[in-house]
Amino acid sequence: MDQIYIPKNRVGFDIGNYVTIRILKEGDVEEPTEKLCFYGIKRLEPIKLEIIRDVFEVIDKYIDNYKNIIITGSFLENGFRFNDVDIIIVAVGNVKSERISENIGNKIGVNGHIIVLSGNELAIGLETDPLYRMMLSKCVAKKRFFYKTRQTINYKLLDLHLLKSKTFIDNFDILRGKEKYDFVRNMISIYLFLNGNDVTVEVVNKEIKKTFGIEIGKIKDNILDKKSFIKKYKLIYDKSFALILKGIEHGSK
Repeated sequence: MDQIYIPKNRVGFDIGNYVTIRILKEGDVEEPTEKLCFYGIKRLEPIKLEIIRDVFEVIDKYIDNYKNIIITGSFLENGFRFNDVDIIIVAVGNVKSERISENIGNKIGVNGHIIVLSGNELAIGLETDPLYRMMLSKCVAKKRFFYKTRQTINYKLLDLHLLKSKTFIDNFDILRGKEKYDFVRNMISIYLFLNGNDVTVEVVNKEIKKTFGIEIGKIKDNILDKKSFIKKYKLIYDKSFALILKGIEHGSK
């Protein structure tokens, strides 16, 4: 008997659905009418495009006055090593993010991690926060937007962000590879921002490889020489902290 196989983790086919099987001819496949806006992305797997459209469809059912919906994070990296979909909803007012997240999970089988921001909050974040800049440097949006803004250094904010990476050294042995990468990426993005450099996913990853002499994949796979890695890590951390401390001291005078 001839058989047709479809992936177990599929989008658009629920268990028990009836379907028609026929041979496709040229012109049978229609391009989606809704055009997505890509930033810093050259290619995205077709199944991820379907997931993104499903996410937009769910959100459309709950909110009709949002300014934009932006997909970002590890979901957009090559392959399928993601646990959830990071979603920024640009809107004003009460947004039932928990309910929306639950419905996204029910529809696509992947958790939706939602951040709700006003347009002003997003603009301030992009101006002062290297993590926002990195997130928005690689994303898919429902509507076109411009995120090039001036850089304003808020040393106290960066101090709080850098503090997150301080636990890396003490917890090195119990951290997973993905967690180590997140700590390193956080620290390097702050260091680049403090030195007036552009902060994008590509720039940060390039700086990580240059600083530690190791491919990103090895960090995520937890294949690290502890002594060598921590030594280099502490050097950049101390440099970043010194710059922040100097900025705070000058700001208080």
